[in-house]
Amino acid sequence: MEFTTTIFYVFAVVLVLSALKVITAKNPVHAALYLVLSFFTAAALWMLLQAEFLAILLVLVYVGAVMVLFLFVVMMVDIDIEHLRRDFWTYVPMASIVGALIIAEMAIVLVRNFIGTTQPLNPVPQGADYSNTKALGQLIYTDYIYAFEVAGIILLVAIIAAVALTLRRRKDTKAQDVSEQLRTRRDDRVRLVTMPAQSVRSTQAGANDANKN
Repeated sequence: MEFTTTIFYVFAVVLVLSALKVITAKNPVHAALYLVLSFFTAAALWMLLQAEFLAILLVLVYVGAVMVLFLFVVMMVDIDIEHLRRDFWTYVPMASIVGALIIAEMAIVLVRNFIGTTQPLNPVPQGADYSNTKALGQLIYTDYIYAFEVAGIILLVAIIAAVALTLRRRKDTKAQDVSEQLRTRRDDRVRLVTMPAQSVRSTQAGANDANKN
C-alpha cells in the first residue's frame, strides 16, 4: 500500500468517526467542535485529491467563519438541553425520512456515474497552464449560477438571523445605563426608607419605655 493511500484511509476514518460524533454528541458545543474536526479532515482529503483551492476555502469559510458564528449563536441562545432530550424521539421519524432521501440521492449518483458505466474513468490530460480554480469558477458561473445565487441568499439569511439574535433583549438580565448613572447626584445615592415593620417596632418600643417610666 502506498503512503498516499495510507494517509487517505487515516483521514477517511477520522472523518467518519467525527461525523458520527456530530450526530451523537449530547452537548451542542461539542457537536460543533466535532464538525470543525470533520471539516479539517475533509480539507485534508481534498488536498490529497489536488483540489487545493477547495481545501483552503473549506477551512477559511466554514471553519473560520461559519462554525465560529455557529458556536457564538449556540452559546448566546442558551439552549435547554434537557428539553431537547425529552423531545428527542419526536424528531426521529422526520430525521429518518430526510436521512433516507439523502442516502437514496447519493446511491443514484453513484450508480449513474460509477457503477452503471462501462467506460474506464481515466482523467483527461490538461495543459501546463491548467488551473482547477479557474475551471471551478467557469463551471460555477455558467452551469450552476442559480445554485450559486441561492447559496448566497441562504448565507444572507444566516447573517440577518445572527444579527437578530445578538440584538435580542432578555427579560431576566439587568443592563447598566451609563448616562443614567452619570446624572445621579450625591444626595440621591443613599435613601433611607422606613419599613412598616420598623415603624411598628419603634412604636412598641416607645410604648414600653413610657410604661416603664
